[in-house]
Amino acid sequence: MWDDAFPSFLIGLREGLEAGLIVSILIATLVRAGARSRLSQVWTGVLAAIALAMSFGAVLTFTAASLTQTAQEAFGGVLSVIAVAFVTAMVFWMRRSARSLSGELKEKVTGALAMGSGVLILTSFLAVGREGLETALFLWTTARAAGESAGPLTGAAVGLVLAAGLCWGLYRRVLKINLTRFFTATGAVLIVIAAGVLGYGLRDLQEGGVLPGRTAFAVDLSSGVDAGSWYSTLVQGVFNLTPAMTWLQVAGYLSYLAVVMTLFVRGVRATAPRAAADRPEPGPKAARPQRRRPVWVIPAAVVAVPAVLAGLVVALARPKPAGDQTVAVSETECGKGFTAPKPGRQTFQMHNTGGRTSEVYLVDPASNAVYGEIEGLAPGTTRDLVATVAGGTYAWRCVPTGGKAVTSKPVSVHGGGAAKPVVPVSAQDLAAPLAAYKTYVGKGLATLVDQARTLDHDIEGGHLDRARTDWLTAHRTYASLGAAYGTFEDFDQKIDGRPDGLPGGVRDKDFTGFLRLEHGLWHGEPAKDLRAPARQLADAAAGLQKAFPAQAFDPGDLPLRAHEILENTLQFELTGDTDQGSGTGLGTADANLAGTRELLTVLRPLLATRARGLLPTVDADIARVQKLLDAARHGSTWTPVDRLAAADRQRIDGATGQLLEDLAPVPDLLEIRKSA
Repeated sequence: MWDDAFPSFLIGLREGLEAGLIVSILIATLVRAGARSRLSQVWTGVLAAIALAMSFGAVLTFTAASLTQTAQEAFGGVLSVIAVAFVTAMVFWMRRSARSLSGELKEKVTGALAMGSGVLILTSFLAVGREGLETALFLWTTARAAGESAGPLTGAAVGLVLAAGLCWGLYRRVLKINLTRFFTATGAVLIVIAAGVLGYGLRDLQEGGVLPGRTAFAVDLSSGVDAGSWYSTLVQGVFNLTPAMTWLQVAGYLSYLAVVMTLFVRGVRATAPRAAADRPEPGPKAARPQRRRPVWVIPAAVVAVPAVLAGLVVALARPKPAGDQTVAVSETECGKGFTAPKPGRQTFQMHNTGGRTSEVYLVDPASNAVYGEIEGLAPGTTRDLVATVAGGTYAWRCVPTGGKAVTSKPVSVHGGGAAKPVVPVSAQDLAAPLAAYKTYVGKGLATLVDQARTLDHDIEGGHLDRARTDWLTAHRTYASLGAAYGTFEDFDQKIDGRPDGLPGGVRDKDFTGFLRLEHGLWHGEPAKDLRAPARQLADAAAGLQKAFPAQAFDPGDLPLRAHEILENTLQFELTGDTDQGSGTGLGTADANLAGTRELLTVLRPLLATRARGLLPTVDADIARVQKLLDAARHGSTWTPVDRLAAADRQRIDGATGQLLEDLAPVPDLLEIRKSA
């Protein structure tokens, strides 16, 4: 439960701090100005934002719909920019109020607040609403991923309570300070907070595809700063400064801070408070009778309106099951109750009436292309299958565990454009790519054995300079076999295991293989201490070569490895995490890229018929990463990761991240789906 709760705790703390800091300053301003009657305006905005967030969560829950990632980021970015505009307006209103403070402070400030009631409501609404929407979406997706809601909700509640406590402490503190100084100080604080919100919003707009430069990082401290630590969470929550920031974020942050802070400070210095005697007394105003509405009307309205709108969305936008009927699944019948659906996004309620767990697919019976699927539908259970339906022919295919596939009668749908199904892949389809890749690995292992023996001879003879060169050659050969790691069993740990988790660390007796030799060769260990590890490495390489032909290689692993090889590269080699002193992480990354390229070569025929635009994009990405790695290569040596210029490191990380993103569809496109 804690694993599910902790991420939600952090998001609750972070989002609570972002919203609470602005709201607590607004409340303290009203209390110190003697305008408690205006607190309802702030709380009305807060209440409206909470109602909106809860209604949004209800829409997500009851419609089983989710925003696309780009839409989510773009929406959050727009709200951020709007929030910055209103916070900036509040800052300069506070500055003007500070200039007018004197003997009749309370009356003047109260009058100013009366004129700015709409600003107060909007500012508090946007401060809480933006964070509330993000929190609702985060909790919903976390609960879906975890399969339960207790952990995420508990974590978020604890985080929000802690954030409220911190903001309460700020509120109690500001009530004791001089009000004129308070206006000036809190104005400066709000400018810093707003600058961070602007930077965060610009990043959201980049992630949403609205603004360019998503991978052009100006700062990246990710390798040295734990983004999940308590101090990092506080800094991100208060100032919206993240370990990695793009050039646009940094430019927006610094530009806003420089311009707005300069205008704010200049305005504070330029105008001194005039004495009360220098200001004309306001004349008496004719009393205008006002009709007082009950105090509960506005709070009730701000709760009711989002709730009613959410109910309408749930009622009207939720996809309905085809024909308002449940579609039955069993060993003998598949798709009972299925009628031709209307074009568009549809939700089918699949109920397993049989006695076996079943795979369920919505297919084109002519081509077997898959429009939607449910894996492991247990007996007696009902689950939703969401699919986009357009003009074409559709049927249900049910594959019970240990049984034969059953296909329903086809139905035809007219109109609605065209849907994009996935052409299924069988184990037989992957047989030829698997055979080709196993041949590649077999040749690579033969080369590895020879290179490991050469390395062993170098160390045996005390030729450590030569050993360092031969070490890198052999290690790059092993790294280029990335897609086969899952089949190497315990040989991988013996050949390329890390010291992480070993009681003795780099001195542990179980720390063996390339990284053990790397540590010794680049930390001045004598040859006599390295002979045993070198011999162990040579023996392990020979043992792997002998065992590999008989080892099980699941064909379904090939599509998975297309993404995982470089995912590990980004996590370990490009952060320097596995470096034991040689500074050759980029050389290993280059070998991993070569292994990925070889894997895509054997998968290319299958991908070409399923995603025509994917391969040109991936090829361009690979060429971009290769060019960046080549620039860091100097003959047989490589620039260590920690010595790269910040811009160069960001370009490599960004290009690798983009390649990973473009490779992400490969496992789904080439997933083996049961057909019998």
